[in-house]
Amino acid sequence: MVQKDYSSKWNSSSQVRKQRKFRHNAPLHQKQKFMHVHLSADLRKKYASRAIQVRTGDKIKVIQGSFRKKEGKVERIDLKREHVFVSGIEIIKKDGTKLIVALVPSNLMIIELDLSDKKRKEKLEQKKKKSGPMEKKQEVKHEGKR
Repeated sequence: MVQKDYSSKWNSSSQVRKQRKFRHNAPLHQKQKFMHVHLSADLRKKYASRAIQVRTGDKIKVIQGSFRKKEGKVERIDLKREHVFVSGIEIIKKDGTKLIVALVPSNLMIIELDLSDKKRKEKLEQKKKKSGPMEKKQEVKHEGKR
């Protein structure tokens, strides 16, 4: 087996090539953490969380890219390549066949969660109780000297 160049002690770098190398060579249990998707405003208030890991069955809205404002259910997730495949978002090839487009999780937003999994539901409820109701922080405007 070939040893990949991966360091679990790597913190950060301003060099994009090192960031790409870190993400590409990361083991699957860490790549899973890269698969978090933003929650819609009402879900964000309800579960007191900004983002959550995407799952098959979740209803998604594309917020960036050529498929912007399109919605669909997550059909498949590719952890190795960090892609999400959504039903209804597809391209038609020249020979007429349809191909589901691979989307990057950072360009998506969860509209509706699939709560058929009991563990996922419990985890969300615990997070909600732990943080309490999410309150908007009031912005303080500072006025300069006149």
